[in-house]
Amino acid sequence: MPHRPVTSSKRVRVVGRRVIVVSVVVLQLALIARGYWSDHKEFAFQMFPEASTWRADVVRVTADGRRVPIEVPWSGYRWDELVPSRGLRYPAVRHHADAGLDNQLAFLDAALDWVADNTPRDRDTRYLEARVTSWHNDDPPRVEVLRSGVR
Repeated sequence: MPHRPVTSSKRVRVVGRRVIVVSVVVLQLALIARGYWSDHKEFAFQMFPEASTWRADVVRVTADGRRVPIEVPWSGYRWDELVPSRGLRYPAVRHHADAGLDNQLAFLDAALDWVADNTPRDRDTRYLEARVTSWHNDDPPRVEVLRSGVR
């Protein structure tokens, strides 16, 4: 059987397929690598998750400097109604960081900003602040402060 020459359109298809396959593989590897650097760990499955826990004392800092706990309703708002999910409903209770400590604290930080931005009847609060105590696996506790944007 004689050898048939490869036509240019066939060559373009072969090269195109290879480019697509390599692009898909590179994209998947990039998503996996990104998962280990991002706060929320998308695409970064870990068979044995952290044994970390956290708790936070969240307060509203008013224009006159008062620090009012979020457990006290304000201007018709309640924290547990504004932030009902992701383990953030009762932040003063010690919680397991289900998907890792960075993930949970990123959700808490976003919740502080969301509440500050979405409570228009509240004219007193300047910003929200969370004093977070976290225990990463078996390490000693670490304390950090998260703040919403100033209103």
